Amino acid sequence: MFRNIVNTFANCFKIPELKSRILFTAGVLAVCRLIAFIRMPGLNGTALSDFFNHNAQGGALGMMNMFAGGGLENCAIGGIGIMPYISATIILQLLTAVIPQLSKLAREENGRTKIIQYGRYFTVPLCLGWGLVTAIGYEHPAKVFGQGIGVSTLVLYSANHIWWYRIQTTLLLTTGTMLLMWLGEQISDRGIGNGVSLIITVNILARLPSAWQGVKDMFFTPGAQSQFNIGHAAALVLLLVGVVAGVIAVTQAQRKVPVQYAQRAVGRKLYSGGTSFLPLRVNYSGVMPIIFAQSILMFPQRIFVGLAAWLNVPFFDDIARVLNFGSPVYLAVYSLMILFFSYFWVATQFNELQIADDLKKNGGYIPGVRPGQSTSDYLHRAMSRITLAGAIFLTIIAVIPIMLQNQMHIPYYVSSFFGGTSILITVGVLLDTMRQVEAHLMMRHYDGFLKKGRLRGRF
Repeated sequence: MFRNIVNTFANCFKIPELKSRILFTAGVLAVCRLIAFIRMPGLNGTALSDFFNHNAQGGALGMMNMFAGGGLENCAIGGIGIMPYISATIILQLLTAVIPQLSKLAREENGRTKIIQYGRYFTVPLCLGWGLVTAIGYEHPAKVFGQGIGVSTLVLYSANHIWWYRIQTTLLLTTGTMLLMWLGEQISDRGIGNGVSLIITVNILARLPSAWQGVKDMFFTPGAQSQFNIGHAAALVLLLVGVVAGVIAVTQAQRKVPVQYAQRAVGRKLYSGGTSFLPLRVNYSGVMPIIFAQSILMFPQRIFVGLAAWLNVPFFDDIARVLNFGSPVYLAVYSLMILFFSYFWVATQFNELQIADDLKKNGGYIPGVRPGQSTSDYLHRAMSRITLAGAIFLTIIAVIPIMLQNQMHIPYYVSSFFGGTSILITVGVLLDTMRQVEAHLMMRHYDGFLKKGRLRGRF
């Protein structure tokens, strides 16, 4: 098996076009990693980086730092990463489902290209606002990142030039994000894989050295008896293998709804009927419900902490403690929000009415189901059932790293690779990249990564 994989990688460099695409992708990704280390003037990035090394952040703040490849903790020009562009794209996708003009534009011939262009324009003001908030957050690190870093250890500017620092930092962060967006599009056009997704994946995998150091500290604590033994190590390895296998299986899983096409005549041409299928993905919403839930749950706890300090009301402090990251109430609300957003994303993005209408226009029908409204109802019921399975899977994957961190006291850099957004994004992007590489190999009659030369969807 491993020899076949090595031979497949060797075959990739025997095809000139594929070789140039792989090398181009690797070079651009190296530049993207460099952007996460070029620090902005006027900021003491060493202080924040040292604080993050000793106090790993979870929740939405840790997720933002992870997607930026450590750029947030390094006070780099890529401090907010590619997230504003991702957010702009998500917002436009949601608006497409509720605004008729955008929905009509998306169905036109070049409509998707125009929507992508709108996403680029929308990224600029989003970056400016995001960058300004980040610049102000650097001014008050103890309130944003936690106690222990100090009040004014980051900003090196004096109070007389504070607005010059804010404007400069905002522009640099915006420039860094736009540069990453452009580099991602270059990878998609001239490289291999989806550029933006690969940038996020490389930023996630860049934390592997910190995770390995965390594993060494867990089992080989210098000068003290480690609380973890060989049994814990075996359990973690089995858990990692099980999580990765589960993510691959559910990411590939789909329900194939059979579709029969009748014989029809278009002009003078006669098209024969045939049998096909409509793939309904089990994990249709992908990683989006986890991102939505983490982003929203970041605010209530901080709001109640601020109200308790401002109004001096102990009740608000008690609520903030109950909603603390990793608490039982937090996990319960977190799980319910993932379930809700899984159905919410499917409801906004899966248009069963449009699918039923397209099938009827093209002479297709589901055997045993009448065309039109009956087909729409059938697809709605089928999608609701498989979405429940996908939502439960997402909830389990999202809760695993939090449980490991809070119950077993495993460092965040280690526990984050056992579930959550990191493993879902990494596995999904690598599978998509493997499909594209295999497409190039099969065109030249080379074997793919698997025995049969292609990745297959599983039930």
